Amino acid sequence: MPSRQKILILDDEHDILEIYQEILARLPSQPEIHTADNGARALALLESETFSLLLVDLRMPQMDGFQVLAIVRRKFPALRVVVITGAEDEQFRARAYAMGVDLYIEKPKTGKEIINFVDCIESLLERETQGGFRGVQSKTLVDIIQLECLTQSSVILKITSASGDGRIWILKGEIIDSATGDVLGKEAFIEMLSWKAGNFEILPNDMPRPRTIFSSYEGLLMETAQSLDEASAASAGSPSAGLSSFSRFKGVQFVVAVDASEQQPGVEQWGCEDPERIAEWIQRNARSLRDLGEKLEAGELTDIEGLGPQRHVAVLVGDDEFLGVGFTRSALLPHIRETMKQIEAKWAS
Repeated sequence: MPSRQKILILDDEHDILEIYQEILARLPSQPEIHTADNGARALALLESETFSLLLVDLRMPQMDGFQVLAIVRRKFPALRVVVITGAEDEQFRARAYAMGVDLYIEKPKTGKEIINFVDCIESLLERETQGGFRGVQSKTLVDIIQLECLTQSSVILKITSASGDGRIWILKGEIIDSATGDVLGKEAFIEMLSWKAGNFEILPNDMPRPRTIFSSYEGLLMETAQSLDEASAASAGSPSAGLSSFSRFKGVQFVVAVDASEQQPGVEQWGCEDPERIAEWIQRNARSLRDLGEKLEAGELTDIEGLGPQRHVAVLVGDDEFLGVGFTRSALLPHIRETMKQIEAKWAS
């Protein structure tokens, strides 16, 4: 059984440490949470144990957060680091990113901000090593954009890769423009997201920029993923191109289509990391609930909704095929139901 990941939280305020410890202990991945109220204590813990993630405040007496970051980046270069601070200072943000932190986030104050904070931390913990940007294991360009948008940042992402360089302008958590070479807007954004690795810098977004992109960042990422998947599917002759069209609906993370009749189901999928396991779950539950409905004479089973701590899943039940759709865990049930109605209409056609 794999060992639990460990998070170290550094903050000089004990009340804050207790709050973060309680919040992060409830993460789906169930990490071990350790705390330190000063830099020396944090560095001693990092020397004695292996941690997956360090959360560090900036404003602390004696040894401040920047001093800790300088030591951590030299002695523990592979450690993922999140700055979480009450300092609303773009110079601090730029300086922290220049020192190699994975994420700079202001301390959450509202329920929505806490949910975004938890999603960001869980996202950092669950990523695998697949190349990435800026030499950070676990970081893709999509990760970087999502984290900046979730934290309602106003920044410019300057991106450099072997394929070229470009910029993405983010204003208060929304993507407003992008450019690479002579290409602008969505076209430039799609091109940059096809880059597999490179470097990035976070620059302050302190100059007005005309808006050319009006989609929400979630919709834009889904649309971009669809465009890239369709291009890949077309070149490979894959049947998943049709399923990728559902990605344009807000909150949709993956789609899995499963034959209803076969014991070993045929599976088509878009965006799913483990389609065989999801397909087996869909087929097993759809069949069981359909059989139960027949025994109880409750009528025909048409759909299933499952709400989980990491994501939500909805299933459309047809005679010959089941269609499972995964949603982000922040998606509310009314939104899921309305989206599934639209997907059902498109699926039926």
